[in-house]
Amino acid sequence: MTTTQIWLAILGMTFVTAFTRAMFLIGGERTVLPERVQRMLRYAPAAALAAVVLPDVLETGNGLSFGLSNHEFYATVAGLGWYLWRRSMIGTIVVGMAVFTVLRLAVH
Repeated sequence: MTTTQIWLAILGMTFVTAFTRAMFLIGGERTVLPERVQRMLRYAPAAALAAVVLPDVLETGNGLSFGLSNHEFYATVAGLGWYLWRRSMIGTIVVGMAVFTVLRLAVH
């Protein structure tokens, strides 16, 4: 990309971001999202987190991997299981790191 194209892309993204956020401010209290959209937006943080975390957890140098050599995947599954069982964030971290460490040391 040329320098001009980069600046045009930055300016375009700035405009789109500012415009979409300003629409809610301009409309004020008159702007009410439909109930269905409000319900869907409740899942946006979880969807964004999954979109960021899952590729990093599943992807290895050789592509997608569910093998025992993918320590991050099994540590994530163990941490998720712990969280769903106990609802403890510190326990989730401890269990995930313990599983990761054991797999890293045991599986070469």
